[in-house]
This record gives sequence, C-alpha cells and structure tokens, in this order.
Amino acid sequence: MLSLALLLSVAVVRAVQLQGIDSQAFAAEAAAKMQSTRDLPATRGSITDRNGVVMAATEPAMIVSIDPDMIRTNGADKRYPMSDKKQEEAAAAPDAVAEILVKHLGGRKSTYLDLIDTPDSRYEVVERKVPAAVYTAIKDDMALGFGGDGRRPWYGVFGDPDPIRVYPNRSVASSVVGFVNHEGKGAAGLEYALDAELDGTPGSMVYDWSTYGRIPLGTNIMTPAVDGASYQLTLDSDLTWMAEQILAEHVKRAGAATGKAVVMNVKTGEILALANSPGFDSANPSATDAEDRGNRVVTEAYEPGSVEKVLTMAALADQGLVSPTTKVIVPPRIASGAGYVRDSFDHGTINLTASGVVAQSSNIGTIMLTRQMDKALLAEYLGDFGLGAKSGVGLPGETTGSIPGADMADYTRDQVSFGQGLSVNAIQMAAAINTVANGGTYVQPTIIKSATTADGTAIELPTPATRRVVSEEAADATLTMMEAVIGLNESRAIPGYRTAGKSGTAQRYDPTCKCYNGFTASFVGVAPAEDPQILVYVVLDQPTNGNLGSRLALPAVNEILSLALPRYNVAPSTTPAPETPLTFD
Repeated sequence: MLSLALLLSVAVVRAVQLQGIDSQAFAAEAAAKMQSTRDLPATRGSITDRNGVVMAATEPAMIVSIDPDMIRTNGADKRYPMSDKKQEEAAAAPDAVAEILVKHLGGRKSTYLDLIDTPDSRYEVVERKVPAAVYTAIKDDMALGFGGDGRRPWYGVFGDPDPIRVYPNRSVASSVVGFVNHEGKGAAGLEYALDAELDGTPGSMVYDWSTYGRIPLGTNIMTPAVDGASYQLTLDSDLTWMAEQILAEHVKRAGAATGKAVVMNVKTGEILALANSPGFDSANPSATDAEDRGNRVVTEAYEPGSVEKVLTMAALADQGLVSPTTKVIVPPRIASGAGYVRDSFDHGTINLTASGVVAQSSNIGTIMLTRQMDKALLAEYLGDFGLGAKSGVGLPGETTGSIPGADMADYTRDQVSFGQGLSVNAIQMAAAINTVANGGTYVQPTIIKSATTADGTAIELPTPATRRVVSEEAADATLTMMEAVIGLNESRAIPGYRTAGKSGTAQRYDPTCKCYNGFTASFVGVAPAEDPQILVYVVLDQPTNGNLGSRLALPAVNEILSLALPRYNVAPSTTPAPETPLTFD
C-alpha cells in the first residue's frame, strides 16, 4: 500500500508540473516541432550590353524532390486503414511516378524506383536545375493520376525554386561576364567580382506543418527576398563577337599561342569590345581548359615592346625635348650597360627625324632621344600614364604590371624607352595610348555603364578618374609621329580614314625558365587621326609565323577599326595626312 501511495503521489506531482508549471514550455516545444522554415531565394540580377542585349540572366527552375513514403502510400492517411481502392492506388504509384519522371527528366526507371524505395525517408532530391516548364509538365501528369482522369492524382513529387543562370550569347565576352558555379555563386568574370550585388538577399517563409502537410490556420510569416542588382556594360556584344572572330583568325594565321584585343571609345574610356583567344562558353565552362577560362587582357603581364615608344615620345614632347621633325643621327648600334643595342633591321649610320624614328621603330634613335630626360621624371610619366598600377576597370584578377623606380639604372632607362624592362597588361597599355589619342588626358577605362536595383533605382557608380598627363600640343605631335607609321606603307591605311598607330615586337619573358623565350607581337591603331574616336589594340603571344607586330597584329587592328568606325557613325576624314619628313640629308 505504501508503494502504491508513493507512485500515486509522484504521478500527481508530475501531472501538476505538466499541466501547470511547465505547460507553456512544453507547448512552445511542441509548436517549434510543428514549425518549418523555407528559404526564398532572390533572383540574381542580369548583365546586359550597352544596347540592352542580355548577356547573363536568371530563368526559373526547380529542385525536383520526392517524398518516398508519400509515394508508396499515394498520400494515404496512415491513421486509418486503407480501403481496397486506396491499396490499389498505392501499389501502382511507385511505377507510375517513376514513369512520369523518366518521361520528363530522362534517366533509368530503376534509378527512380530505388529512390522511391528508400526506407524511412520523407525527402530525396531527384534533380536540380529543372526548367520550370518541365516541372509544370511533371505536375500535370501527376494530377492525371490513377486511371488518367484526374479524379485520383498521384502524390509525393515536389519542387522548390532553384533558378538557372543562362548566357544567351554563350562565348561572346565570356571572359568579361564569367560564369556561376553549381551553387549559383559567381566563379569568374563580373559574375565573381559583383557576386554579392548580383545575388541579392534571400528571404524566408515560416509556417506550421504536420505529417499531412501545411496547417492552413497556423503560423504564416514571410520575409520577402530582395532580388539582385542588374548591370549594363559598356560592351557592344555584336562588335565584341566580330572582334573575337577576327582575333581568332589572326591568332591562327600567326601561329600564336593566345591573343587579346581591346576596343575603346577614345573620349570616354568606355571599353566597346574585349576579346580573348582561345575563349570559352559561359554556359559550359568545364568544356574548356582552366587556363582559357580567365581574362588574359587583365591578368597577363607582358613587355609591350615598341608600342611603348608612343609614351616615350609623348613624355619627351611634353618636356620640349622632341618634335616630329627633331633630327637624330642614328648609328648602327649603341652601347648600353654591358653590351650593345641594335635595331631590328640592319643599317649603317642613318639620319632620321623623330617621326622617322617612330615609323622605322628605331630602338637606337629612341634611346638617344630618351637619354635627354631625367630618369626620375621618366618614371613619373610612366605612372601618370597608368602603368604599374591596376586600371580600376573592375575586372577580377588584374595584374599591376611593373615599372622601374626613379633610381633605375641607365641601361634600364634605355630598355624602358623602347618597351622592354617593364611589364603591362593590355587594358593598361590601351588606356595609356588612349591618353595620347585623347589630347593628353588620361581617362580611366570603364566596363560598367550603369547599374540598377531590382526595383529600377539607379545605383551610383564611381566617376572614372581623369588627369592631364601631357599637353595637348605634345599629344598632337606624338599623333603626327604615329601617323607616319601608317604612311610608311600604303597597305597599312584604311580607305577613307586617316589612322595613326604603332607596332610592337618584344621578347617574351618566360617565368618557367626565367629567361626570354619567344616574342609578343602587337599593334595599336586610332582613327580618325585628326580627331581620334576609336582605339583598337591587339596583342599576339608567342607567334610562330613571324614576330613583327606590323605584319601580324596590324591587319587585325585594321579589320576591327573598319567595322567599328562606321558602326559608331564616325565620319571619314576630309583632310590629308601631314607630310612629315622621316629622314634628312
């Protein structure tokens, strides 16, 4: 009796505890177990070109999942015995649902049957990134159900948002746009650089549920997602496609390993086209070698070669040390450091003007003129032209390149004057030459034209930096020298337009052997020379069918310019090129 009394006392105390003292705590615990939270993904913002052409966008898609237990019972309430009819449906359901999945998703029926047969499971992922239209078709077939009349539907297939990132232009500007990984996160290009802004902020939904689904009158709290920002680029996707085709063809002709091209609006610094060869498909990046999935225009540093002479002459002209007609007696070779520097062509002592030095691309003549300038001042000009620092264009992985300091050795000054002994990336070099084309004012290159939030509100973007580097007179004088490069051979001209340009042929530094191995051939062209509007810069790395930029890269530049000038309504030239002497007696 005493034991029974003790048991009854304990039971009474526990009942009081449950019903009174801890009732709220247990109720809260029970409610929490009934509560479910579902993430609401934000829609990733789009990327378009300057004309509104979509380059990257998000389309609705679903994660298709199943509730194996629900399929095996075809949604029957386990609290009650199944009728004969319900047992018949349940027996037929696994095979029917597997057939529907095969019909719309492909694959083997046995694979789906194995998933459906998973014991003690209420959730199994069938497939990710299923287009919304396909999921809708699956649900339509599920609704037809047993007998195909829609009166006894199949149960147990579900979908949650899992958007697909699409790239309608595939490989066009893929090195700029980049791509996302399987989790939908930016993995390259602007998709990576702007990932947080494009991605937006996910929302959530909190609701009460039971074994048999959502409780209609239970908790229902929704925090909406904030969709990502959208970006419009300065790129012209059509011009970029054309540039990519031209570049690929000339990489092939030159037998080059790789190539890169930049097209800029001279006045604004906007990048109208940017091309890499080989390229890749943003919609299928894994089909391409990893080394070709980047953007060599900004990531690769190289010695620019004689294109650098444009900057050297502009700095000398700005200091009043050179004009287009400055006379230079050029010997066959010149002592520099422990050796001698020669020109790429054999000659005795020749009399060249500064224009002739540029047109003939004489290293010796350039060295002789540059030795008039203080080394610290030369280093300052290089920095002002934007070399040795990231351009700030906003593309990931940009290298700074390297320029010598004010205390550079004398032989380093000699090398730098004609484009060796320093390194640049293609955006840096294009922007530096653009300074000369733009009347001596540097304009920071840009690739993003505008940005908006999901509700269409404009996002303020940094104002591109500008600075005067050389005087307008010095820039004009340098352009005259560059125009002499084109005038040297009539085949270099573009019909109807005066053009100015400069070739580059540089020995290529190979970090694997820490030695020079092969060449880099390049050419930069601007037009019309009397008032430059468009700049094109092409670089070919490790060509095997020659090495001269004037033979390998110039034709590519002219082809691109010939397309870009009329496309942007640039009127043909109406004045002749100046007749600048290249030699003197």
